[in-house]
Amino acid sequence: MARKPRDYSWPPAPDALPGTITDNHTHLESLGDVLRDGVELPSITQVIEQATSVGVTRMIQVGCDLDSARATVKMIAEHPALAGAIAIHPNEAPLHARTADVGPDELEPRYEARHGVPLDEALAEIEALARAHSKVRAIGETGLDLFRSGPRGFATQKESFRAHIALAKELGLALQIHDREAHQEVMDILLADGAPEKTVFHCFSGDKAMALKAAEQGWYLSFAGPLTFGSNSDLREALAVTPASHYMVETDAPYLTPHPYRGRPNAPYLIPVTVAGIAQVRGISLEQVCAEVSATTRAVYGDW
Repeated sequence: MARKPRDYSWPPAPDALPGTITDNHTHLESLGDVLRDGVELPSITQVIEQATSVGVTRMIQVGCDLDSARATVKMIAEHPALAGAIAIHPNEAPLHARTADVGPDELEPRYEARHGVPLDEALAEIEALARAHSKVRAIGETGLDLFRSGPRGFATQKESFRAHIALAKELGLALQIHDREAHQEVMDILLADGAPEKTVFHCFSGDKAMALKAAEQGWYLSFAGPLTFGSNSDLREALAVTPASHYMVETDAPYLTPHPYRGRPNAPYLIPVTVAGIAQVRGISLEQVCAEVSATTRAVYGDW
């Protein structure tokens, strides 16, 4: 029997939320990276309008390499709905430092033109951009990734992570963390160096025990589409014990599309699907999720 062709088109728009909400983490400059031939790439204006129509009225646009950080500051200047987070991603740092090695993913390092800039100069540019643009509200995503790095690269990741922590504290900005298969290592550095007052685990991937440890420290957890995947009971248990004042929601678009649209392109207009999952796990209404997430987002990033 022939296998049914996979659907790579944009998912249908969900019902509008009963309140407004913010997408805590999205990569609008990368939407075209996941599209197949024949699938239309919307403009940034169209993406924002579609998101707004379902109640997603604000978005944190994340640029985590030099090219996307430069694009991010332009986007947030042009679009009132957007604020920004910028950084050198943990998988970018070893490329700038020429220490990239093969990790468990078994992928060879891939150098681009931007990696000709030494790491210290790349970090200096991130600092300059953050200082120059008032709508940059976070340093991130930064952190550690043990899946995509060997020992040499991981040492550089830690060096870069510490530099970003220091920068976020110096500028009084939130810190958005990328944590892939490095839960304990990330927490150890945050505790050793002193985490910024507003520290956010983007696309939280830990379990209940980690969520409780984060709560003890006052760290924030942001949940994305994987919360809705059937196999991720650990994530749902983590969400259930997270304080109401310390959780957020994100797309990480164009990746991590929530169930039942996994594998199709993602964008901020699909936040209501994940919000419905949050409401179910926490046993509260959609209205309450919107109110809690909006209050937390404002506490972390302010208004814009």
